[in-house]
Amino acid sequence: MGFKLSQLFLLAAFKYFLTIPYALLIEIEYKYALPTIVLGGIGGFFFFYFLSKKVVRLSKKLLPLVCRLIPGGFKPRFGRICDSLFKPKPKPVFSFRNRMIVRVKKSYGLWGIVITTPVLLSIPVGAFLASHYYSKDKKVIIYMVISIIGWGAIFSLVPLLFPGIF
Repeated sequence: MGFKLSQLFLLAAFKYFLTIPYALLIEIEYKYALPTIVLGGIGGFFFFYFLSKKVVRLSKKLLPLVCRLIPGGFKPRFGRICDSLFKPKPKPVFSFRNRMIVRVKKSYGLWGIVITTPVLLSIPVGAFLASHYYSKDKKVIIYMVISIIGWGAIFSLVPLLFPGIF
């Protein structure tokens, strides 16, 4: 049983929405599955939120060094990435696509990420987006934890709606 719960915990840390069907598949009792799923989702969010901050910082420091050390034969493959590091940034062009991205970010913003992370996005993607765009907002962590618990509460309605499953 402990191995099955650890599998469920790890799956919840990556793809929260798939955990209820997986719990049914490996025949875990619902009273053990739901707390494991919620804790796995919260643990996964914390892990990926703080890991993504470290990875972004480290990549900003190491990428220029790596670009200088790339042998000549690999330059065509990585040239565009490396060239963008050493050239001054051009003035932004506001194309239709750029305007659409800004409009979506302004329309849905943090709440769009918070609400959709457990069910549509995955926990790692939502944690990365939250840390990348909203790291200065200290409440983003609280909002994400509340969202994960809220979706866990919605998942807890499954046995009430479908009593024959569990």
